[in-house]
Amino acid sequence: MSKETPCTAVCMIDPRTSLCFGCGRTLPEIARWQEMDGAERHAVMAQLPARMVEAGLAPPATAAAAKPA
Repeated sequence: MSKETPCTAVCMIDPRTSLCFGCGRTLPEIARWQEMDGAERHAVMAQLPARMVEAGLAPPATAAAAKPA
């Protein structure tokens, strides 16, 4: 996948959190992705690691790296 997208080709939405299991985006974010400008995409991507950890969707190695010290 391109560096301009967080997509990991695991496109399934968690019914509990409404986040994609693979990338952590919401359906509206995924739908609008191509319409977003670069700054908006980068702002969303910056939120994804913490969002995934908070939702309990991040793998253990990612979760440990994303937690503040």
